Amino acid sequence: MSVTELRSDLLAFRHYLQAERGMAANTVAAYTRDLERFARWYSEFGQMDYTAPTLADLSRYVAFLHEESLAPPSVARHLAALRMFYRFLRLEERASAAAIELLGSPKLWERIPQVLSPEQVELLLAAPQPQDRFYYRDRALLETLYATGCRASEVVALRAEDVFLDASFCRCRGKGNKERVVPLGRAAVSALRDYLAWRASQPRLANSAFVFVTRSGRRLSRIDLWTIVKKYCQRAGLPRKVSPHTLRHSFATHLLAGGADLRAVQEMLGHASIRTTQHYTQVDRKRLRELHRRFHPRGGSAGLPSTPPDPDAGQEEK
Repeated sequence: MSVTELRSDLLAFRHYLQAERGMAANTVAAYTRDLERFARWYSEFGQMDYTAPTLADLSRYVAFLHEESLAPPSVARHLAALRMFYRFLRLEERASAAAIELLGSPKLWERIPQVLSPEQVELLLAAPQPQDRFYYRDRALLETLYATGCRASEVVALRAEDVFLDASFCRCRGKGNKERVVPLGRAAVSALRDYLAWRASQPRLANSAFVFVTRSGRRLSRIDLWTIVKKYCQRAGLPRKVSPHTLRHSFATHLLAGGADLRAVQEMLGHASIRTTQHYTQVDRKRLRELHRRFHPRGGSAGLPSTPPDPDAGQEEK
């Protein structure tokens, strides 16, 4: 396959995003920029049929992205854009499903630094054991970090009134004190329910305004959170460089690898824009929850009501 054919397919893909998917201009532009880098790599180094890449071919492309000095989230975004492109080629019967599967391969995504594979995340989430003194808290803490992709500062600042377990949402306050609503998957909801029930039975902890607290009822600090994550990473045999922010990177990477839309992931992460200074486009809560359920490895439906309550109503749900 020639570079000319690839560019023709990329143009058709752009039209598909605009006309059939109805994506916003900024989102289409982001996909276009990322795929332009793939076209440049293919024209210079590609020695394969781009409609049938192998894992080795795609690994070479990831190595090229690293050589371009891209940050890990940018590398993840480029692979997500490429996977979306190959899904389009599959619809057009121009590529097999094998290429899509390869772009979701843990072996490929593990080549991105600062990102854990889904299997490594499972090891970390299973690290707290019932005999641990703060088993319920630590399990809920790790599940919440991965389920929401929230920053460490956002998780330790969660208040009881911000958690809406019946609707599988929590309300986070990010940079600039901006609020956003983030879905919680079934595993996180279950862990939080267990933790809050246990906490209610502890006199020192029961009346704390914050969700995650120390044994004296004080709000966890970012250093406390960092120490807890490091403890369980060591127990799970994970790299020493793993931090709470690694789970945020992994959250975004796994959603993108599963095919989630860039704009939806941007909304869940609380980013202001996709490589622009414009404010993000609002995505309704129901759609966000569905995207989280479909694409997050631990998103799972929990038989929830179709419409979440308004978090501003101030009703605490545990």
